[in-house]
Order: sequence, then structure tokens, then C-alpha cells
Amino acid sequence: MNDIKPIEWIENHHARTIEQSEAVEDVFPDGIFEQTRRFHRQIPGHQMSPLKSLPHLAAMFGLGNIWVKDESVRLNLSSFKVLGGSFAIYRFIKAKLGLVGDISFSELMSPEIQAKIKDIIFTTATDGNHGRGVAWSASKLGCKSIIYVHKDTSQARIKAIENNGAEVRVVNGNYDDAVRQANVDAQKNGWQVISDTSWEGYTDIPKWVMQGYTSMLSETQEQLVAQGFIKPTHVFVQAGVGALAASTIGFYHKLFGKEQPISVVVEPSEAACLFKSAKIGDGQPHNVTGDLNTIMAGLACGDPSPIAWKILWDCADVFVSCPDYVAAKGMRVYAVPRQGDPFIVSGESGAATLGALFFIMEYEGAAPLKELLKLGPDSEVLLINSEGNTDPEHFRRIVWDGMDAVPAGYRWIVP
Repeated sequence: MNDIKPIEWIENHHARTIEQSEAVEDVFPDGIFEQTRRFHRQIPGHQMSPLKSLPHLAAMFGLGNIWVKDESVRLNLSSFKVLGGSFAIYRFIKAKLGLVGDISFSELMSPEIQAKIKDIIFTTATDGNHGRGVAWSASKLGCKSIIYVHKDTSQARIKAIENNGAEVRVVNGNYDDAVRQANVDAQKNGWQVISDTSWEGYTDIPKWVMQGYTSMLSETQEQLVAQGFIKPTHVFVQAGVGALAASTIGFYHKLFGKEQPISVVVEPSEAACLFKSAKIGDGQPHNVTGDLNTIMAGLACGDPSPIAWKILWDCADVFVSCPDYVAAKGMRVYAVPRQGDPFIVSGESGAATLGALFFIMEYEGAAPLKELLKLGPDSEVLLINSEGNTDPEHFRRIVWDGMDAVPAGYRWIVP
């Protein structure tokens, strides 16, 4: 029997005590969801990503339905991250040039604006997907980018960033070390950091990144309403620094207040900084240190984003940490669906939430959490497949070869 439990959880008793979160209002002012949607809609090649249904898996679990927002096809970049990077760069250019109101993509490409921005160098640290999105966005606007990665970043992810026009620099450390080095070099060289995490004195751009992510959620709501649902009953969302999780949960709090969906934040056991922060319970973000060694590369972050944490502390119901084999299980379930359900290509970080949901519903030891979350036949559960196959060799080792298999010895609830 493996001594690492598949699911550890902390209930956030602070959530649901707040009628309206000031942290949410700060990051998501009125009208911002419409603004981000208008911007992304007119990017050449942009299309709404699909919302897929897994009714047969849901029936096996005794749920109403499982909905998966599949970001593996977003602008052929295999991730939602470009939504944040592109909108933040757009807002930065507007602020730098003193532009007011909506500016179209074609206006950004005009000779007048191009002459003013051509020498800007954008930089960021990344585990892969955010850097790829920033590189793509910068290249589309004729700008240069320098992307920092940590020493364990796969060559496939580095190559994908380089293929989108960026210079890649490898830092001998973990993701958080790369964040710090990118900032130091940017200040020294006059580059502009486009980060999805925040720190003291640097909050506007991370807010813009988080705002950009909400286009995906506005799409989701449009797609759910078309199916006859006002909102999901539950949202499971993966977390690294917390920007995606806070954007997702903050979006639903903004729309529905205390009637928002029940929310679950999922992290790797080896990089569970938000889980640790919730466990300490003093309302402050707390970091974890070390190599952050997890297959969930996009979630391997030790320092929470302070502005994201404020939203999660106010609004997230449960924080979950899980070992790598939970995410690997999710990848295989997506790849080999129940008959009648769609096949979904999901990377390690993308599949973490499905893996967590699987163990909550089927692992005997998680029965108290299942009851706490009120998961049952009326539940409409939303998951975000945040990335596709971003590291093909590693993907094959997990899906084909069974790497990070579920250890023997767990007691399962037979449906």
C-alpha cells in the first residue's frame, strides 16, 4: 500500500462568509468580462474552444454530468495561457501609448503603432505554456521576447517556445527561481515582464493576465446556457501560483455571489503552496520550497500569487493536494473514455482535476470529502483541460507505458 494518500483536503471555512469579495471586485471590475471577450474574438484565427460532455463517465460516478472545457486546441498552442498573455500585452501597449477605449488587433498592427512598439522586449518565466503564449503574442505584434525556464523544463516545451519566436534562457533552479531571474534581468535591461504571478509593486499586469483568462469562462457560460444550464454546480480547477484558479472561481463569484458553484482547487502534493496557505489559515499566502518535483509541470510553483490568493481565500471552498499518479490516472481516463464519451488529449496539468474527481468519487478514503462537496445525481461538474499534449515523449510514457500507475492496495467503491 502506498503511504501517499491520493487525496488530501482542507475545507476553507472563510469562504461563503462573504457576500461580495473586495478582492474579486479589485481584479474583475464591472464590464471586464465583455472587454476581454471583445479583444480575443478579433484575434486572427481565434475560435471558441469546445465544451465537451462526459455523460457516461458521469453516470458511472453517479453524477448528473461532467463538462470539460477543452483548451488543448486554443489557437493551436495547446493551452489556455495565450488568453492571459495576449490581453496583458494589449493592456500594456494601451497604457504605454496612452490609448483610450477598445483598440482592434488591426490597429495594433498599423505602421503608426508598430513604429512605437517595435523595440519592446517582453519577458517572463514559465513552466512552458505561459511562456509559449507570451512568445506567440509578442511575435504577432512584431516584438521580441525572452523567456526564462527552470532547469527541469523539457526540451519539447523549450522548442515550442522557440518555435514561436522567443529566445529561451534556462535557470539553474526551480520555477520560482526563474521568476526572480527574469525580473532581475528585466530591470537591468529595460525589458517588460508579463507575468501571471504578482509581487509587491507588480500587480497590474498579473491582473490583466487573470482578466484575459475569463474569456474562456465567458465562452463556457455561453455554451452551458445553450445546453439549458444556468451554471455548473461544481468547479474543479488546477493551480500553480493560483492565477487560473482565482480567475475561474472569481468569475463565478462575480456572476453569482454566494450562489457560486462549489469550488475545488487541485494542486500537486510536491508543490501545494495554496493548500499549505489554507491549512495555516491566517489569510496570508505561504510558500513551499524544494525542487517542486512533479509531472504536473504547469503546476510546479512554490510561491502563491498574492492577488490570486486573496480571491481564493475569500471564495474557494476546498483545497486538494494529490500525488502525480492522480494526474496520470486522469490522463489515461481522458485518453481511453467510456463508450460514447469523447476522446480528449490532456497533459499532466490538464488532467489533474479529472484524476482528483475520480478518486473523490471512487476511493473509499475520500468518502467524507464526497459528502462535504454534496456530489450526487444533480451535480453538473465543470473541469478545465488546461493543456493538451505539450510534452509528447512524456505523454506517451504515461498513457502508453503506464508510468505513474496507481499503487495497489486502495479500497475502491464499486459503482
